[in-house]
Amino acid sequence: MAQPPYSPPSSPGAPPGPPRTASGPASLRIAGQVARGPAVSFYLDGQSIDAFAGESVAAALFAGGQRALRNSPRAELPRGMFCLMGSCQECLVWAGARKLASCQLPVSAGLVVETLAYREQQHG
Repeated sequence: MAQPPYSPPSSPGAPPGPPRTASGPASLRIAGQVARGPAVSFYLDGQSIDAFAGESVAAALFAGGQRALRNSPRAELPRGMFCLMGSCQECLVWAGARKLASCQLPVSAGLVVETLAYREQQHG
């Protein structure tokens, strides 16, 4: 099966968006091959996100097409998940009163998560 041709991001430094099908964004989830927790919803910056209980917030966001969680401090370019093991701190989010690596934060029903930029915008 041939791969679709690569198309570069629309702006320099911007990560490519989620894969697309004729009907819209494609899911990156592997259906039927992985034992998962129950389907739940959590909230990122006030928006409901569908996920599976127990998967990391970073994995749920990536599977749903969210590629960037913050912008770089100098150039303001989008930054995405990097190490996915809690070391690099590229995926930091607020969960309640704690700043946590989203790759180490398990999804649970009703979890409320805020990106750093959203938290600053809302709470100063």
